[in-house]
Parts: sequence; C-alpha cells; structure tokens
Amino acid sequence: MIMEKTLSVKEDLKIDAIQLKKAALVFRAVNHKLRQQIIKFINQNGKITVTQIYVKLRLEQSVASQHLAILRKAGFVITERDGKFIYYSVDKNRLAEVHKIAQDLLK
Repeated sequence: MIMEKTLSVKEDLKIDAIQLKKAALVFRAVNHKLRQQIIKFINQNGKITVTQIYVKLRLEQSVASQHLAILRKAGFVITERDGKFIYYSVDKNRLAEVHKIAQDLLK
C-alpha cells in the first residue's frame, strides 16, 4: 500500500519540458527592452506597419521584422492584411494574461 502511494506521488510530479520551454519563450519575448519599446509604440498608434515602426524607432528593417516575428509568435502582436500592407496591433488580452501569470508566480 505504501508503495502505491509513492508511485502516485511520483506521477503527480511530472514536468512537461516542452511546455516549459514554450512558456519561457513567451516570457523572453516580452522581457527585451527593444521589444517592449516596439509594443509601446504599436499600442500608442493602434495599427501600424513595419515601415512606420522601423522609421520612427530608427531601426534596420530586418531588425524590426525579426523582433515583430518573435512578438507575433508569442502572441503579443496581431497582424491584419489590407492589400499589400500588413498592420500590427497589440493583443492587450495576451499581455494581461502573461502579466497575471507572472504576478501569480511571484506570490
């Protein structure tokens, strides 16, 4: 009987390394000064193109695109196509969700 309890406790301690890696990538995406600056800039402007972002923030186009790709993959920015233009906007719900998780972790 004691052995069964030990086994069940061990089963409860499983850690999903893949899920943890994915979660770490989400936190890393927002824990970067330039990406935070990009998020703030997009938020101030509502919807904006990558061209407007790199011109106003004085970035190389490739740098802006790489950081936007990271933010998009983590779910912090949303894209919307209008003809040949792609507009970026902030997913405020996603940011709030991650902020709440971070707060819960620090309790």
